[in-house]
Amino acid sequence: MFNHTTEVLPIEALLPDLLETLGSGTRCILEAAPGAGKTTRVPLALLRAAWLDGKGILMLEPRRMAARNAARYMASLLGEKVGQTVGYRVRLDSRVSASTRITVVTEGVLTRMLQDDPELQGVGCLIFDEFHERSLNADLGLALALDCQQGLRDDLRLLIMSATLDSGPLLKLLQQDFSGAVPVLRSEGRAWPVETHHLPLPRADIPMERWVADAVRRALREENGSILVFLPGTGEIRKVEALLQDVRSDTVHLCPLYGDLPAAEQDAAIAPVWAPVRKIVLATSIAETSLTIEGVRVVIDSGLARTVRFDAGTGMSRLVTERVSLASAEQRRGRAGRTEPGVCYRLWHQGDEAGMAAHIRPEILDADMAPLCLELAVWGITAPSSLHWLDEPPVEAVNQAIPLLRSLEAVDAAGRVTARGRVMARLPLHPRLAHMVLAAKAFGLGKAACLLAAMADERDPLRLRDVDIRPRLALLGHGQGSPAVFRIREAAHQIGRLVDAAGEPPHRTPMSIPEEEQAGVLLALAYPDRLAQKRSRGSYRMANGRGGFLDDTDSLADEPVLAVGAVNGGSGNVRIWQAAPLSQETVAALYQTQFTKNEDVVWDSREQAVAARKRVSFGAFIIEETPLRNGDASLADRMAQAVLSGIRELGMSCLPWTEELYQWRLRVELLRAVDKGGDWPDVSEEALLTGLEDWLVPFLQGISRRSQFSKIDLAAALHALLPWRKQRELDAMAPTHMEVPSGSFIRLLYEASAEGIVPVLAVKLQEMFGMQESPAIAEGKVPVLVHLLSPAGRPLQITRDLKGFWKNGYPAVRAEMRGRYPKHPWPEEPFTTLPTRLTNRRLQNRS
Repeated sequence: MFNHTTEVLPIEALLPDLLETLGSGTRCILEAAPGAGKTTRVPLALLRAAWLDGKGILMLEPRRMAARNAARYMASLLGEKVGQTVGYRVRLDSRVSASTRITVVTEGVLTRMLQDDPELQGVGCLIFDEFHERSLNADLGLALALDCQQGLRDDLRLLIMSATLDSGPLLKLLQQDFSGAVPVLRSEGRAWPVETHHLPLPRADIPMERWVADAVRRALREENGSILVFLPGTGEIRKVEALLQDVRSDTVHLCPLYGDLPAAEQDAAIAPVWAPVRKIVLATSIAETSLTIEGVRVVIDSGLARTVRFDAGTGMSRLVTERVSLASAEQRRGRAGRTEPGVCYRLWHQGDEAGMAAHIRPEILDADMAPLCLELAVWGITAPSSLHWLDEPPVEAVNQAIPLLRSLEAVDAAGRVTARGRVMARLPLHPRLAHMVLAAKAFGLGKAACLLAAMADERDPLRLRDVDIRPRLALLGHGQGSPAVFRIREAAHQIGRLVDAAGEPPHRTPMSIPEEEQAGVLLALAYPDRLAQKRSRGSYRMANGRGGFLDDTDSLADEPVLAVGAVNGGSGNVRIWQAAPLSQETVAALYQTQFTKNEDVVWDSREQAVAARKRVSFGAFIIEETPLRNGDASLADRMAQAVLSGIRELGMSCLPWTEELYQWRLRVELLRAVDKGGDWPDVSEEALLTGLEDWLVPFLQGISRRSQFSKIDLAAALHALLPWRKQRELDAMAPTHMEVPSGSFIRLLYEASAEGIVPVLAVKLQEMFGMQESPAIAEGKVPVLVHLLSPAGRPLQITRDLKGFWKNGYPAVRAEMRGRYPKHPWPEEPFTTLPTRLTNRRLQNRS
């Protein structure tokens, strides 16, 4: 079967066992270390299996580059061209024929094949290669394949292959509702030893790209062979490439390698070279698996990867740069030992590895669920839990995706797929973009929509500084351009062909769109939840409730309405990267059937006042707003409720409290604590805020803004909480004043402390002569804390034990104070001395 130059790889020793295993069962896990040869040898070996009975093999690869190269290499082993026995199908590219038996596909293509033919007729074995990468489409494909096997094709073989996956959870999944055993076969790879060096950044102020370039120069000096450099993204690749222009020569080639690179440049990056020529391949994580780059014996690993994280709370995705997992780091390191002993430079501290995740985080836990939910709806499932998953889709993200699909007319109110949704699912586009290109046909904007969809997939390779999408579309539609422009045009042409072939979806009512708004209409069709209204120059509020901003120097910074495309999501306001202007009238024409009409009576936090208005809106996008008139009988009640919301937002301190009312609260709280059977209301701040409706509403008539809060009769509102009888009990048990031995009525102050509410009596020491027992309130249950003051009103002693003070503390106080205040009485026997407010002279004059 193979041509005579084929080398023997470690996986081949396991092939007889694999053939026998799949001959007696329909599910199998194959663990094979990098370099074992599983990707190219296994499918070819399975072709001769009797149980295949002439059917074909589908093998899934996580990336288009890997799929194309695996197919090409297998075809070369057979001495054939791609598209004969071995072919491939990837997004917008296909090389298959009637004679093709092995088809290498990307995972999204498998989903489409299953939707078109749920029985997968003509397919005998389905192989999931590099499953450890845990892409969203791989998880979805496996869930659908298991459903197909259980319900329609019990003879379909499923083989899951991986290099670094923890097979325990996968084995448990495959055993669910399955009567047979699921074998796990293991093959060791063929790897040469790799010497590892750790070269962490010496200082935080050194750019990572510069340190990578320095590491490349070191490797060029100290090692031979080609160098594979792992960087997080294309931006870093370009920066490092620029820093290394001085090393480029006839014998040192710089080769970028990333997913959006044209196929010819990708092929150049992985093509072999011969000494004395060396390659420096600057790659993203695309080079971790499935690809063998000939001649590489040095790896330089930045330890970083860029991935998409979807925030269900905001409905937006954002790119994040994060530390790779230990498994990914080992995959990268192993690339240096594929053909001979190698060297790996890791640009981090060795101790950092203790904090690195063991395996890559599954994409399904952080991805936008809209594409997955649409596929499930086409499959006939409205609840993801109906299928078996290795990791079930997060409920919050699913709950965010369904309303979006409804707004895109892809599913109905019950979550069932619509006719438009079926057509959308057939296109190799996100549901947003699929909806846009289909709807744009009714407006005569099909070509521009396809260009916009193709550019979205390319991540804006034109890199214009202005946010306005219109110059980008103009460059794409006319004249000469860069290779990136031609690539986008070709992709747009293919999308257009697929749209035409997909059939005519239900038409929208045609409408005339001014030329300057056409780009805005396209963005609005794809991102209705990102229609944005200007708040101030460069600041916008979007229909999804989020804030967005762009530079105040941008040409669109003063537009009243924007249709927003690309954004950089986050926890706060998001930066708008692509947008186009749109008129309020066009928004109304596009989405009037989804408008909501409300009469809102709410507290406006910015104005600190009640806002009573009639509002027509599209999400948080305000179409029309007029004030409510007082003729509505229920308006007063609704305004009072809005004021209560404002009070809760501002806190109880916004009400017109006086010291007397504060003391009243503390007195009631004290009696509630000590008089358990007294039925005293809870007047704590928390309870008062919670029960505002019960005690404050009757006193809010005519109150609509914070500046009027001083008019609230707070005393009457609080006192109404106590019946007249309880108010008398309050005055008796927790009085505001207390008579002391001198005959004076001294105010009691109630203070909150860690011990509870404490009544405090601040009185001059001479007025307490003759009093032996400490005072108490609440029928003697609560002792009063006495602050004994000097004649000048300064504290001398704080006590709850007067008797003990007279006996033990007073002598020292008398000795110190009689010289300082000689005009005031300081008797030796305070127990028997009459209390007084007078000085010695006045006492003598009185006598």
